[in-house]
Amino acid sequence: MTYDDNNVFAKILRGELPCHKVYETEHVLAFMDIMPRGDGHVLVVPKAKSRNILDAKPDDLAELFKAVQIVGRATKEAFSAAGLTIQQFNESAGGQVVFHLHVHVIPRFEGVPLKPHTGQMEANGVLAGFAEKIRAALHR
Repeated sequence: MTYDDNNVFAKILRGELPCHKVYETEHVLAFMDIMPRGDGHVLVVPKAKSRNILDAKPDDLAELFKAVQIVGRATKEAFSAAGLTIQQFNESAGGQVVFHLHVHVIPRFEGVPLKPHTGQMEANGVLAGFAEKIRAALHR
């Protein structure tokens, strides 16, 4: 399988589609998932082109997971979460839907299950508020 330059995350990285940005470096971008499985659900993506973990360069993976840790800490703090779920899927059989490497960071709370993936988009204002909470926690 090859990388598709027209995937939704590539379009976000090029600025062709909007996102609620949470964190950015020269190597990664983190933004709110528009179909969250929980409040504060963030996606962290490398800026380098890679379909998934199977074709990513080791240095790109290192930068990606540095960012996952930074964003995870801020997200957990921002939402006073009891824990985090970190997910990464590879190929259709593995649950991957968008074929640009990405990691899900989802705050978790005791007794609260993940929302089902229904394709329902969250309200723009809600996502903007969640992004602001996480950005504020990054600067503490």
